[in-house]
Amino acid sequence: MADFDLVIFDFDGVIVDSEVISAQMLIAELKHYDVHIDGAYVARHFLGRSYPVVLQQIRDEFGVALPEGFEADYRARLIAAFEENLTAMPGIKDVLVSIRTPYCLATSSSPARLKSSLEVVGLTPYFEGRFNTASEVARGKPAPDLFLHVAQRYGVAPSRCLVIEDSLAGVRAGLAAGMVVWRFIGGSHLIGLDLPTDETAQPHHVFASFDELFQIAPELKDEMV
Repeated sequence: MADFDLVIFDFDGVIVDSEVISAQMLIAELKHYDVHIDGAYVARHFLGRSYPVVLQQIRDEFGVALPEGFEADYRARLIAAFEENLTAMPGIKDVLVSIRTPYCLATSSSPARLKSSLEVVGLTPYFEGRFNTASEVARGKPAPDLFLHVAQRYGVAPSRCLVIEDSLAGVRAGLAAGMVVWRFIGGSHLIGLDLPTDETAQPHHVFASFDELFQIAPELKDEMV
């Protein structure tokens, strides 16, 4: 296993167990517009995508005219739901305490939602000055733009970066950027689902618990901690 100069974590569904909350709320909201989808549909089509992209696909695929304020209202309700129910992914805090390799976030989430979520789960100190969002680039995942932007920001060659993603869109983005990609499937939103696969976008490793991370790559751990 090669050593890495930078670990790039996705946020939703990796650092925080948020995707199931987002999916449940989106499914419920869309029913008001006679759009009926389920968790499997969300996993196949929306994981890793920004909300503007998701809502545009809904408009295009279902021919529904969502009101202009739908996104803002949905975001506000989602943040309120996060304040009540959001939790950090099991084992992630122990990883952040013990990791010796430089790390950061690269997420499709909005800056406001990201900051709020970090505060709710008590992880803000671990990511101060370490996060990057899709708002910083022209194209979001599955395009490689965000990951390449992060590598350039930290002065690290893409081939020396490890990406940890839960979504197929994120896996595609990391591979397109020339990075090593591990897919995390331990989020509650993926339990019991037939995960979408793509033979052209296979992660280098798949794992389901952060307790496994340092077993897979012991060189990432600070042995002094």
